[in-house]
Amino acid sequence: MTGEMLILVLLVITALGFDFTNGFHDTGNAMATSIATGALKPKVAVGLSAILNLVGAFLSVEVAATITKDVLNIQQTSGDGSGELIGGITPTTGLLIIFAGLIGGILWNLFTWLFGLPSSSSHALFGGLIGSGIAAIGISGINWHGVFAKIIVPGLLAPVIACLVATCGTWMVFAITKRIAESRKEEGFRYGQIASASLVSLAHGTGDAQKTMGVIAMALIVTGHLESSSVEHGLPFWIVFSCAGMIALGTYLGGWRIIRTLGKGLVEISSPQGMAAEASSAAIILTSSAAGMALSTTQVATGSILGSGVGKKGAQVRWAVAGRMAVAWVTTLPAAGAVGAICYLIANLLGNVTGAIVIFALLIAASAYMYWRAQQNKVDSSNVNADWDESTNSIIPADTAAADAAKTPIA
Repeated sequence: MTGEMLILVLLVITALGFDFTNGFHDTGNAMATSIATGALKPKVAVGLSAILNLVGAFLSVEVAATITKDVLNIQQTSGDGSGELIGGITPTTGLLIIFAGLIGGILWNLFTWLFGLPSSSSHALFGGLIGSGIAAIGISGINWHGVFAKIIVPGLLAPVIACLVATCGTWMVFAITKRIAESRKEEGFRYGQIASASLVSLAHGTGDAQKTMGVIAMALIVTGHLESSSVEHGLPFWIVFSCAGMIALGTYLGGWRIIRTLGKGLVEISSPQGMAAEASSAAIILTSSAAGMALSTTQVATGSILGSGVGKKGAQVRWAVAGRMAVAWVTTLPAAGAVGAICYLIANLLGNVTGAIVIFALLIAASAYMYWRAQQNKVDSSNVNADWDESTNSIIPADTAAADAAKTPIA
């Protein structure tokens, strides 16, 4: 196996690893409110979400096409639709740029998951690619028009629009049903939540699985295994199937820490609010996917949940938690970009193949450490709906935190 082929294999493995983290990181976008209101049991919810993510991944390639051409300037398209690498970029360099960017995205995903912060997996990926692209080529290595038009502007507008839509939807739901008894209202909307949450899962698969497909396609284009003009007409089946399967697997395992933050930490949510939030999220995500916009489903879902709290009179919204999320959103692109840039510089310094192996080993080590840290204060299906600890605004259930404190000796 040549060095270039080895890097390509490691890149594909890492891309599927990112897809896996994307799945469990974003499960809460669809199912957090349904789990919080009791519309679905936790394990049933993540199982249903996994199946619909799998189905959704096969529905479109618009977002995948956006990833291949609107983030990095590592190839130029000739008149016949074929792609050529820009001057000074070899296929190996192009692979290292993509590889390092993926590592930046994965590590930021795991870091925010550890603290239960629903940051954007999409922006983590884009940040990693942008950082490694700048480290390798400079400012000219980024398609800034595509980044602003398809990523940054939608990223700024989407949570605001989602919040407004969910606020109006929630207000209307309670206005229309004000004469209905609370018990009947809750029961009826729980059934509605199953449908709306399912639609969000389908939309999530349609949007987010494609991002990894686009990254793998970009790597194949760089190495000459795929023509850039063919992406808009479909991708090889093995790419679609493997990406769909990995995001579904990650979804099924459940990102319980983030599900807890979205379901219990932002708003004490009821079924009518949950249905309004999920319906708003699904409409926005599906619309953006059809337009090829690489939207953050996390930001959309969070904006919708906040809107459901604002739209209900007397609802409690924990703005301190929302503030922490906003900080994570703002820092995602630069933080993932910094990691992507550092990984590229390490790989380039050590030599292509050796450097690729080293940064892959660093990824495994850092991932294992963060997973170990998470197991020290575990959140899973058994305690994801425990009462929120108001004193610390922590994702760790109050009873778990108290038990851990009891074990700590007093000096």
